[in-house]
Amino acid sequence: MQTDGAAFDRIDAAILEELAQDGRMSATELSRRIGLSKSPTQARLKRLEQAGVITGYRAVLDRVRMGLAHVAFVEVKLSDTREAALQAFNRAVRLIPEVEECHMIASRFDYLLKVRTADILTYRRVLAEGLSALPHVASTSTYVAMEAVKEG
Repeated sequence: MQTDGAAFDRIDAAILEELAQDGRMSATELSRRIGLSKSPTQARLKRLEQAGVITGYRAVLDRVRMGLAHVAFVEVKLSDTREAALQAFNRAVRLIPEVEECHMIASRFDYLLKVRTADILTYRRVLAEGLSALPHVASTSTYVAMEAVKEG
């Protein structure tokens, strides 16, 4: 791995692994866990942030406890895949809050979306009023998740 031309070493990798598990840990605790003093740990952390390797810190939410237990994966096929159409779709899909993830796919369809809602009725509304109305959508196929075996 590299950050702006500088290669990562095992200490950078350890910093990233620790922060991926607990982004709220103090620099003192982080330095203790990776076996480096606080000042060089902070310098490395700052370098990783400036290089854009660490893009932010956020809370990990339990969506089920928030009442958002229904997960559907949606294949989206577009009627037009020229760059302007792709960009129009990309801009519009970002505005639908229920779309948790959106990936352009090299397959028989163009995009794969992860959509999270409270229940199937809410999903049907999102599909009808949101997803199907996105620019250049020709068709969709929905797969409802029965259980999350591994997430995040």
